[in-house]
Amino acid sequence: MSQGYWAILPARGVVELAGADRVGFLQGLISADVSRLAPDHAGFGALLTAQGRWLHDFFLFAPDAERVWLDAEAARRADLVRRLSMFRLRAKVTIADRGADLLVAAAWGEGAAARFGLGGERGAAAPFAGGIAAIDPRLAAAGVRLVLPRAGAEAALAATGLSAAIAEDYDRHRLGLGLPDGSADLAPEKALLLEAGFDELGGIDWKKGCYVGQELTARMHYRGLVKKRLLRVAVEGPLPAAGTPVMQDGTEAGEMRSGRDGTGLALLRLDAVETAAAGGAPLTCGEARLRADPPGWAILPQPKPG
Repeated sequence: MSQGYWAILPARGVVELAGADRVGFLQGLISADVSRLAPDHAGFGALLTAQGRWLHDFFLFAPDAERVWLDAEAARRADLVRRLSMFRLRAKVTIADRGADLLVAAAWGEGAAARFGLGGERGAAAPFAGGIAAIDPRLAAAGVRLVLPRAGAEAALAATGLSAAIAEDYDRHRLGLGLPDGSADLAPEKALLLEAGFDELGGIDWKKGCYVGQELTARMHYRGLVKKRLLRVAVEGPLPAAGTPVMQDGTEAGEMRSGRDGTGLALLRLDAVETAAAGGAPLTCGEARLRADPPGWAILPQPKPG
């Protein structure tokens, strides 16, 4: 799509944190540097288990000096609130589900950022229609993320002059960029941030200090222990269902995740990807053949010299 579009994302919801300790509370829990949040700067991060396994990821917005909004999966919002509340103890912070009155939208394509008064830097944010708009903090090419009051949101988005689209159109856009989408692509309590590209996508701050699951994440990073990656794949044949094993010469090489219209994401062993790229045994999944097609933002280990 070369022109600009907007769409409401009903699969996303909003959790609000307020109170004097909201920044310090989140800073000790998640992978992002929460101290950098401001009305003009958004972020992206994740909540992990103590063993460094993925639980939730979310976009972070500071619409004002009093609140932080988390744009998270709507279907798993209650679990996110529950897990955050477990750590609250005596912290001066409130955690509330704002799904009833706030929604999440996206805008992408030609000229989209300019319609919200935004430049091209990822994470750049500005007020919009009683909410906030920000260049996607993972990848500027993804477009604009918005958290808006439900009342009047569609009218405000239509007034930008961008064309109305639907969530499935945005899903094609994010798949084309090779971007993961929460539990559609990452298994809760199993997935690892470095396997899902969170380093390149700005979802990990290496200088902020400790957070839950930081030790394993740092060890994998500094010791080069990543052996698998969630990668964009071109699908030749029927689109496999999520969870279908990816095979190579009779050996399991990974697992299919989300996909649409011949493009998907799959968690793949890097040695298998290297073998297939060098003309060896192909990657198959169900009745389809997969071709790993890493996006330009992904930094993969260099193949070993032959």
